[in-house]
Amino acid sequence: MLDAIRWDTDLIRRYDLAGPRYTSYPTAVQFNSQVGAFDLLHALRDSRKAQRPLSLYVHIPFCANICYYCACNKVITKDRSRALPYLQRLEQEMQLIACHLAPNQRVEQLHFGGGTPTFLNHDELRQLMALLRKHFNLLDDDSGDYGIEIDPREADWSTMGLLRELGFNRVSIGLQDLDPAVQRAVNRLQSLEETRAVIEAARTLQFRSINIDLIYGLPKQTPENFARTVDEVISLQPDRLSVFNYAHLPERFMPQRRINSSELPAPAEKLQMLQRSIEQLTAAEYRYIGMDHFALPDDELAIAQEESTLQRNFQGYTTHGHCDLIGLGVSAISQIGDLYCQNSSDLAHYQNTLAGAQLATSRGLVCNADDRLRREIIQQLICNFSLKFENIEQAFNIDFRGYFHELWANLQEMADDGLIELNDQGITVLPAGRLLVRSVCMVFDAYLGQQNRQRFSRVI
Repeated sequence: MLDAIRWDTDLIRRYDLAGPRYTSYPTAVQFNSQVGAFDLLHALRDSRKAQRPLSLYVHIPFCANICYYCACNKVITKDRSRALPYLQRLEQEMQLIACHLAPNQRVEQLHFGGGTPTFLNHDELRQLMALLRKHFNLLDDDSGDYGIEIDPREADWSTMGLLRELGFNRVSIGLQDLDPAVQRAVNRLQSLEETRAVIEAARTLQFRSINIDLIYGLPKQTPENFARTVDEVISLQPDRLSVFNYAHLPERFMPQRRINSSELPAPAEKLQMLQRSIEQLTAAEYRYIGMDHFALPDDELAIAQEESTLQRNFQGYTTHGHCDLIGLGVSAISQIGDLYCQNSSDLAHYQNTLAGAQLATSRGLVCNADDRLRREIIQQLICNFSLKFENIEQAFNIDFRGYFHELWANLQEMADDGLIELNDQGITVLPAGRLLVRSVCMVFDAYLGQQNRQRFSRVI
């Protein structure tokens, strides 16, 4: 693992393409309106019969302030009263879903995302957790992975104490950048002191894991000032770090139109930021997990990767990929067996549909045999950086080379270039290819030729 990444500028220039992040395969771009609430209910019944454990995702869309870079599904409002009718609809959704599950299906993982989950006041957070405990089998012994996304500007010691009391044991903190000029350019003024206070509270209250999100490629960033941010973050010693590439897509995400594109760093500067960040984090003994993610060696993600049990789903890298994922709230995505489905992304439509006692499922897909095969291959490559043909052949009853004969020339080219090692036993993503693992996965994506690549961010 010491040589987990090798920086190769020439390879990066050649293979730094736009492509999916593979939180699922097929990706959400393939979702269609032929899938609806009936399919979801059918999948829930299958989950109940199989007694599969659960992972719950709850989307809280509200933010008091807009961050110009944001591509999340959110509602910007200062009106805190908008949360109450939303919670009422969330309860209806829980009722409609939970009645198709078994009471003993344990919720091993819970995550609140947004938006800003702490937009909710303390009473509303208590109410929401009480509703989840009423309708689902949440664990009471602190053994589950129960996480929440935190904006330090919307949280204090009392908030952190409440979250711990309610059962949360993981926090993910949005930071992005500490430079005041960058913060002003993206309309997110957040001091190091605010962030440190939340982290100190989390440590004192014995939260199990702290993640910090950073973004490189924002306006007014330079390799020098971003390196200072990374050094400051390392001094905070988070268990995990996400270092995301900012994808400037103003034609798709309206808030990004407020960013002055002339202030964005050049591609060469972005590469410098990433390269230096990797050097800084590696020197601080963080492991590269893949896809922008780093973790300390004793973190569960790093251990799972060592043991080849790491998985990936709509929650990102996870040790709970064996769970059925149920998404609650506007735009939330579920993955139950071979079904992917997504709620309406329009808040009014979501609330009105549930007000009529109907689920707000608006689109999705059911994986076919080829999807399941390619999903497993992409999962192995993106999580473990290796793939054994024999395991795939036994699991799916295929001859690997025969099934994928049309792809062999592409794989051989990647092997010749030093991204991967390709032999009769399998594929190993080499240190020079690990930053580009999305490009390796894209070879196996049967849908990519049909899609507009502009919908995706670049690999780096």
